[in-house]
Amino acid sequence: MLEDGLSYPLSGDNTLGRIVIGSLLVAGSIFVIPMFFLFGYLVRVLESTARNEPEPPEFDDWGKMFVDGLKGVVVTLVYGILPFALIGVSFTLSVGGASSGNDAAAGLLGGVGVIGLLASFVGLFVLYYLVPAALTNMAVEDSIGAAFDFSLLKDVLLSFDYLIAWLIPFGIAFVAQLLTSALVTFTFGIGIILVPTIQFYVNVSVFYMFGSAFGKVTGISPSRSASTAGIA
Repeated sequence: MLEDGLSYPLSGDNTLGRIVIGSLLVAGSIFVIPMFFLFGYLVRVLESTARNEPEPPEFDDWGKMFVDGLKGVVVTLVYGILPFALIGVSFTLSVGGASSGNDAAAGLLGGVGVIGLLASFVGLFVLYYLVPAALTNMAVEDSIGAAFDFSLLKDVLLSFDYLIAWLIPFGIAFVAQLLTSALVTFTFGIGIILVPTIQFYVNVSVFYMFGSAFGKVTGISPSRSASTAGIA
């Protein structure tokens, strides 16, 4: 899975053009709007890899890509409500306890705040584990409601293939961070222009792993192009 994931972004035709566009969207995400197009493309990657398509999707049908990105953000925010709310409440309790001037209150509120923070971090790990599967089902079914179809998602989430797809990206992200730091440090900041490219490449690789694991577990029907490639 790791080897296939790392080679996937370079597959197919127009690789350079695809990576350039993706890199520009990553860099432009600070202006918010490009972020939705980027997220929409990554959702498209989830669908195509779930259907075992051999090549990354192209940047086309920009209107649908934007809508898919918007839906993906909504799904992520819905799943993130609980852990992010816990972080906010925990931080508020900790600050409130520290500023109360009462040692007993500070200790109690601080302790509750720490427990809340620990729970929220666990929630963030669960969020990272659950959301890619939810987004893949949303993309495959072309329905935002499919992101909350727990009867199907539980089979994916409890599978070994999906667990591996969840673990490997931690290593990829660590290596990517080292590479990014080295580029910025040893090129006196000039290498920072390559950071968006690295981020896009890593994201496509990681989303490939999630999508392909989803497709393997669910046995989803391949696309016409994937079927044709298999026959060839």
